[in-house]
Amino acid sequence: MIQANHTLTFQTPKLSFFLPETGIFVPYFEALDIGLDPEYLITAKPLAQLIMKPLAQTFYKQRKKYSYKGTFGHSLLVGGSIGKIGAMVLASRAALSAGSGLATAFIPECGNTILQTAIPEAMALTDVNDDFISEIAINFEPSAIGIGPGMGQEKQTVKTFLEFLSQSKRPMVIDADAINIIAANPSAVKDIPKRSVFTPHPVELGRLVGEWKNDYEKLKKAKAFSKDNEMIIVIKGANTITIFQDEMYINSTGNPGMATAGSGDVLTGIITGLLSQGYEPLIAATFGVYLHGSAGNIASQVKGFEALIANDLIENLGKAYLELFIQDESQIQDEEEKNNG
Repeated sequence: MIQANHTLTFQTPKLSFFLPETGIFVPYFEALDIGLDPEYLITAKPLAQLIMKPLAQTFYKQRKKYSYKGTFGHSLLVGGSIGKIGAMVLASRAALSAGSGLATAFIPECGNTILQTAIPEAMALTDVNDDFISEIAINFEPSAIGIGPGMGQEKQTVKTFLEFLSQSKRPMVIDADAINIIAANPSAVKDIPKRSVFTPHPVELGRLVGEWKNDYEKLKKAKAFSKDNEMIIVIKGANTITIFQDEMYINSTGNPGMATAGSGDVLTGIITGLLSQGYEPLIAATFGVYLHGSAGNIASQVKGFEALIANDLIENLGKAYLELFIQDESQIQDEEEKNNG
């Protein structure tokens, strides 16, 4: 096989450029215009849509002057267990930083002091159990739910999670142990609200849809799961791919520094925060992935890849929003200084 330094391709990039098994052979590419009919290119349904800044800009919802915190929803984040409360700290902070008006974390009792200290802006509801979730009891109607980070798979946790699924009427973000529990209890999928968002890494995806021989079969299996259950699948990794039925959206942001503990918890929080603001689930997923990767790119310019940690993604989420419409780094700094008085 040839691993080129630079690949020239006709008119549009090819799907193989963005998949783990084949993308390694195309580190850089350039699409050459060969004069295909522009109207055809605009109207023809693509095999996949590449999400770059111009398209991401169209996703953004501008805030109105007389809004208040209730306008932007109340996110509920469910998860955590002893030793893994950090996952809920990250997810809750990310939901608020993505724009959720309010955020409440439902966690085991052991996490209450940790979460209230780490994120004074968030609220907490605690389980009767100290070390893990045993009974999910919510006293409000959330605008959006993100569930699974750090949750574990204790027998009581599995039971209350499966019961909770059928109680929710809104699409939710399902991550980490929540995915693993559903993979082990496939009949539970029917209880999940339609157009909910699954955010598996490759191992979790394999548990959910079955093993694959190559990346193309992986996409085929993910599409089948999405169509059969009317769910959105976010396949995390380099060039994260979001799938809804036969539609595929390939992300253009992100870098290897984001392969770090807690990065997925941040993504769960971001997508949940967007859902709480009224973003349609597919837009929340694709836009959330874009912002997540953009924040990672901005952070890596200061910290490099190796030193990047999940909190850096949250710290740079505001800059990722600004970067949608501001080209120059100095403009971003000027805008931040103006906003901070």
